[in-house]
Amino acid sequence: MNTPLTQHSPVQNGPVQNGPVPGQPVQDQPASNQAGGPTQSLRAHSLAFATDAEHGIRVPVTEIALADSPGGASNAPFRVYRTAGPGSDPVRGLEPFRAPWIEGRADTEPYAGRQRELLDDGKSAVRRGAASAEWQGLRPVPRRAVDGRTVTQMRYARDGIITQEMRFVALREKCDVELVRSEVAAGRAIIPNNVNHPESEPMIIGKAFLVKINANIGNSAVTSSIAQEVDKLQWATQWGADTVMDLSTGDDIHTTREWIIRNSPVPIGTVPIYQALEKVNGEANALTWEIFRDTVIERASRAWTT
Repeated sequence: MNTPLTQHSPVQNGPVQNGPVPGQPVQDQPASNQAGGPTQSLRAHSLAFATDAEHGIRVPVTEIALADSPGGASNAPFRVYRTAGPGSDPVRGLEPFRAPWIEGRADTEPYAGRQRELLDDGKSAVRRGAASAEWQGLRPVPRRAVDGRTVTQMRYARDGIITQEMRFVALREKCDVELVRSEVAAGRAIIPNNVNHPESEPMIIGKAFLVKINANIGNSAVTSSIAQEVDKLQWATQWGADTVMDLSTGDDIHTTREWIIRNSPVPIGTVPIYQALEKVNGEANALTWEIFRDTVIERASRAWTT
C-alpha cells in the first residue's frame, strides 16, 4: 500500500528517539535538519526539542523563525507548544518511546488480550474476506496491571511518585514537576496516557495548566478511507489538537483505528457503540449486550479510550 499521506499533507520527518543527549545540560536544543527536513506547514516552522538530559527526556516543540526588526536587528526563533509530535512515516508509525518507562516500573505485564476478529471491521469486511488495508507496522503486545497494582498517573501521584510522564508534562508546560504531581494527586488534573499507547506524548488537562483543544475525525458509510483518516489525524495535530476523537461509523473501523493510534502522538478517544452497530450492519434491534461488551473489551486491550 502507498503511504496514506496526500500531496497536501504536512511534511513529516523520521521518528526521533526520546532519550538523553550526551554531554548536554538541561536546556532547549534544536533538532538536526536531516533528510526529509523538519515537520512543517510553513517555511518558518521547524521541529526543535526542549530537553531534560538529566532524566532522558526530549519534548518536541515548534520553532518559528522571526523576520528581522525594521531596524535590521535579527530576532531569535520563537518556540511554541507542539501537538504534532516528532513526525512519522504513516506506514511505520511513531516510535513507542514510552515503552521503557512503562516496563521499567515493573507493575504491568504482557498478555494476549482480546484477539482481533474480521467482524471487528464490520459486516462489509466479512463479506470481502479482509479489511481494506491491513496495518503492517509494529504491533505492541497488549499490557495490563499485575495483580494488586493500579497503573494510573493518579495512583503514582498519590503515592508520592514522580514519573517520567510527569517530568515530560512539566517541561512541556514550563512549570515545576511538583505542581504536576500535586494537581494530579488532588484530582484536579489528569494525564491521559494509556500503557497500550506508548507512542503518545504525555499531556495534562487541568485548570492550573494550558487550555487543551479536542478535534473530531472519523469515516462514515458515505465517504472516506483509512488513508484519509490518517491524513485528518496529522492535520489535526499539526494545527494544535491536543486530543482526537475518532468517530468512525463506516467500514474498517478496527483497522482504521490501528493506523490512527500507531501514528498518533496525542490521546485517542472513541465511541464503541458505533463499531458495535457496524457488527450488526447498522441494525440497532440486532445489537446485543454480548456484542457491545465484546467491543468494549476489544478497545480496552488496544488503548482505544471509551
